Amino acid sequence: MELRQITDKIFVSPQVAPEDLAALKAEGFTALICNRPDAENPEALQAAAFETAAEAAGLEFVYNPMGAAGLSMDMIDEQADAIEGSSGKILAYCASGTRSAVLSAFALAGTMARDDILDAIATAGYPMPHLGPQIDHVASTRADG
Repeated sequence: MELRQITDKIFVSPQVAPEDLAALKAEGFTALICNRPDAENPEALQAAAFETAAEAAGLEFVYNPMGAAGLSMDMIDEQADAIEGSSGKILAYCASGTRSAVLSAFALAGTMARDDILDAIATAGYPMPHLGPQIDHVASTRADG
């Protein structure tokens, strides 16, 4: 496993395997967020199978895929709700971790300063300074909503 820390609570990674789940639980993780669409995975790694394995390991599981259709506020809200609703550390994963880093960055909009979010994802290995205006927009949208 290649865990990359965004905040004290949020970690992202490339695809994890069912055999990694017991170790994640032992390391204090309480939830997984799958940001990878089922169409990209073999059946054993698709959401239904992974949810069963996660729950058997004592982990909550949230399926919030970000595919070719792009990003929506509903996805951002789903990511934020999963993060806020978890009592411990969360691992969000996709193929490389990039989509999970993007969704987590937007989920943090309005709760952290934009530059702190950008620094956190860059430190985790996902430098995306071009997201700054979008993070500001999401934060503004949330403040107005």
